[in-house]
Amino acid sequence: MNTTLLFWGLVFSSIGAGYFIYGRKQGRILPLVCGLLLMLYPYLVGNAWAMIAIGVALMAIPYFLGR
Repeated sequence: MNTTLLFWGLVFSSIGAGYFIYGRKQGRILPLVCGLLLMLYPYLVGNAWAMIAIGVALMAIPYFLGR
């Protein structure tokens, strides 16, 4: 396990927890699902650049599709 992966996993999981809580309280499915995916995907990705790219894409989905 790499320290960089642990750091980015913590960052994206924390943001995912915020999305998840927001989606649950507002009753919106898109932020809820993206938050869940943001919390779970760091366990599956082993490359730091891939983790950053996937995390940024998952954070952008509710913004662009939720309009």
